[in-house]
Amino acid sequence: MADTVSSEVVFSGLTRYALRMTNICDGTGESGVTKVDISTLTGTPTYTALEEVSWDVQGFTSVRLYWDHNTDDIIDIFSGRGARSYRELGYLFDPRTAGGTGDILLTTAGNTSGATYDITLVLQLRGGGVDY
Repeated sequence: MADTVSSEVVFSGLTRYALRMTNICDGTGESGVTKVDISTLTGTPTYTALEEVSWDVQGFTSVRLYWDHNTDDIIDIFSGRGARSYRELGYLFDPRTAGGTGDILLTTAGNTSGATYDITLVLQLRGGGVDY
């Protein structure tokens, strides 16, 4: 068996990208799954910055998002329900440490049957001639 997962592109433009991700767990969970493949985004950005995120995580211990690099860079760890805007802080930028792709990966922890998550990301697309 496998978790029932979906990723829905809410918006895709030259400088912004929004994605809604959902999961209904059968107990399997997800580990290091690519949720945003930067090489497929409009305008060929070279990195991303998180503008805002909302989440509803139920039954999992946590859901972790991180940028793919030789040593992955944690974006955030989510549990419960909430929303966060990084606009006033100047956005949460991919630190672009050595190696990797800068793709956004997801891992679930505490996988139990019936656990769910619903996470929406709003990203700024940077580099590749699309900087603000």
